Amino acid sequence: MDITRSSPAPVRVVAVPPEPEPEPADLTALPEPIAVEPLQTLPATTTTATTATTSAITPTATTTTTTTDVPGRRGRPRPRDLLALLRPGQWVKNLAVVPLALLDTHPWGAAAFLRTGWAVLGFTLASALVYVVNDLADRERDRLHPVKRHRPIASGRVSTLAAVVLTGALALALTGWAVAGPAWQWWPTALYLALSLAYSQGLKHVPLVDAFIVATGFVLRLVQGALLIGAQMSEWLALCVFSLCLMLALGKRRHEMTAAGRAHRPALRGYTLAFLDHLVVLVAVLTAVSYVLYLRDDASLAAGASLVTLLSAPCAVFGLARYLQLLLVEEGGGNPVHVLFRDRATLVNAALWAVLVALALLLPQSPA
Repeated sequence: MDITRSSPAPVRVVAVPPEPEPEPADLTALPEPIAVEPLQTLPATTTTATTATTSAITPTATTTTTTTDVPGRRGRPRPRDLLALLRPGQWVKNLAVVPLALLDTHPWGAAAFLRTGWAVLGFTLASALVYVVNDLADRERDRLHPVKRHRPIASGRVSTLAAVVLTGALALALTGWAVAGPAWQWWPTALYLALSLAYSQGLKHVPLVDAFIVATGFVLRLVQGALLIGAQMSEWLALCVFSLCLMLALGKRRHEMTAAGRAHRPALRGYTLAFLDHLVVLVAVLTAVSYVLYLRDDASLAAGASLVTLLSAPCAVFGLARYLQLLLVEEGGGNPVHVLFRDRATLVNAALWAVLVALALLLPQSPA
């Protein structure tokens, strides 16, 4: 019994060790004066130094980013940026459309080719002038586009002043081209410039009108070539060129709508994807029909070339179908030149079509 009574005594000994618990509290209390006083005195200089360094660093970072984004930055633009502003990749349109007037001239001679080259030069200068003017007018809107914001003026690589000077130089060169050429045979180029100016000033914001003006510009290319060569232009060929270029313009707007929405181009508010799909297919059918009618009625084909003409029609239809596939299935069509000249199937089909058409045109003509 004494043993049980003596057991409470060790219990009291066990209860005593909790008393050291305040010691950790004392340890935590000790660092407070040590941690606070040095941090309040010493970092006063370090913080000012760090803030001074950060304030000195941040302006350089902002200036480096803003110099590439501000459009009128000072400095001489690089020749590569000025050339990109002229869009040399788009000059192939003139090489593809203007020489179509040669289809209605026989026999071909050196004078016809020289005049065709002169027409290509004039429309190249005119189209380059239009590209610069449009980029100047759309520089604020292009900065909102995921791709067009990298253009020379929108990105700030070419200043507004340099673009204006380039516009004046192109206008002088185009004036010299018109004066040096045949008298009053430059009116298709002048009409193209007038339509393009009206386009950049507000017609590009009108749905359907914007695409029709672009297609009309390609018909004027054909008219300029035929006028300088002295050939009589076929109405079916003009309709084929118009409908084909209208299809490409509508396809480009469809791609812009799927890539950047309707905010980038105000005219896109008058379109829907379903509406554009129907228009593109309708214009593609018109292109195929007018091409076949041109071959049947107006083309200067060789004797017995009906078989070649029959074989070239499927090539034309395949080319249209391939473009619709790239546009509607693969969501392409943002740059029609890249779509048509970088697709292998399109290139092979175009080469086969060119061989067939050349055979139908170069063989001896049928007697009148």
